[in-house]
Amino acid sequence: MNAPTHPDHLLPHLNLRAVPPALVDALKARFADRCSTALVVREQHGRDESSFTAPPPAAVVFAESTADVADAVKLAQAHQVPVIPFGVGTSLEGHLLAVQGGISIDVSRMNKVLSINAEDLTVTVQAGVTRKQLNEEVKSTGLFFPIDPGADATIGGMSATRASGTNAVRYGTMRENVLALEVVTASGDIIRTGTRAKKSSAGYDLTRLMVGSEGTLGVITEITVKLYPLPEAISAAICSFPSIEAAVRTTIQIIQLGVPIARVELIDSNTVRMVNAHSKLGLREEPMLLMEFHGSPNSVKEQAETVQEIAADLGGNAFEWASTPEERTRLWTARHNAYFAAIQSKPGCRAISTDTCVPISRLADCLLDSVKEADASGIPYFLVGHVGDGNFHFGYLIDPDKPEEREKAEALNHTLVTRALSLEGTCTGEHGVGLHKMDFLVTETGDGAVEMMRDIKRALDPSNIMNPGKIFTL
Repeated sequence: MNAPTHPDHLLPHLNLRAVPPALVDALKARFADRCSTALVVREQHGRDESSFTAPPPAAVVFAESTADVADAVKLAQAHQVPVIPFGVGTSLEGHLLAVQGGISIDVSRMNKVLSINAEDLTVTVQAGVTRKQLNEEVKSTGLFFPIDPGADATIGGMSATRASGTNAVRYGTMRENVLALEVVTASGDIIRTGTRAKKSSAGYDLTRLMVGSEGTLGVITEITVKLYPLPEAISAAICSFPSIEAAVRTTIQIIQLGVPIARVELIDSNTVRMVNAHSKLGLREEPMLLMEFHGSPNSVKEQAETVQEIAADLGGNAFEWASTPEERTRLWTARHNAYFAAIQSKPGCRAISTDTCVPISRLADCLLDSVKEADASGIPYFLVGHVGDGNFHFGYLIDPDKPEEREKAEALNHTLVTRALSLEGTCTGEHGVGLHKMDFLVTETGDGAVEMMRDIKRALDPSNIMNPGKIFTL
């Protein structure tokens, strides 16, 4: 394996580049009070939800248009200074950290829904629109945008990290749902990729190249995504199980039988306990599946009955159904509050979050052994999973002032990812590579594939100013 776990490797490698005062002066002349060098603003834009720390960027530019982004990038390019795009800061693998210094371009003010094409089931938005805002603006059309990573992330950030989430088992990820992009390149040029057409064979698929590029090839400023009709009927359920194995094997049977379930999420008993304390709920403190069914009333009923039979055969009990929005919200509180509940369960801790994804037939093999190792380690953890597509997350709760805890958690992560790769899975199902998974990417794809990625990076960003130090080293 390429990913060592000794302490020297556990913190980000810093290679700070100088930011000349002339660049800051030029940015302030162009953007006035929309360019900030205040420490509190820079610190806010120099951290994400990862456990890593690094010095903040030298300045933050608040862009309000694609032209603003292009001008900021041109100025940075002229001074060979790194550029880091920023949405709302919810990434988990150190994507936002200024490990080579530079400036942050905040696109959160670029928050307009530009066009809703209900007849074609598409919508075009600026990069700073959040997923909740998007669904609020399109709900009157009877349509919705299904990608739900949990956090109220921006559509630009979700595109850059190729996000997915709880609905991916039915609706796919950002890879399947982004049709077209507007991107500011490393030279400050503005390009468009893709169209609103359902398919195309025109040239290289630059849209797919940019989706998941984590800001290393350009700054995404506009996105056209697919919409879906709101289901005629929605029903949700929770079901407790005597063991994680029973819950996982229930999931495997649901998928292998072709039940078109919209969501199927696993929460382990540790996490249920944390959520109960955090949200004042009374859920059974056992491994739990949270499920949601979309379709016509009859199809939802048939799906639910099939799933209930499968679960009952494997010891599932205490089914609780919900068909109104209020009831569904209550049931999903456990899943959406899991991260914050876990953080609050150990005051002052940081979570080393990781995720892997394996073929559905190998899910039990990967997950059950990883749970045994986490239990034996003595490190508090939480476990949640979009298990319908073989994706799950551990969050190891550590004291950031105790290096030995970080080392132990990273050793667990190393073993977990190694296992997933040996089962023909991936080192990250949805968090992205960022800083945390760079060495695992080499193990997963091979030196030749990573070198091809480097070639693309060098061709499109010869000065290496676009979010440098992420995905791979140059």
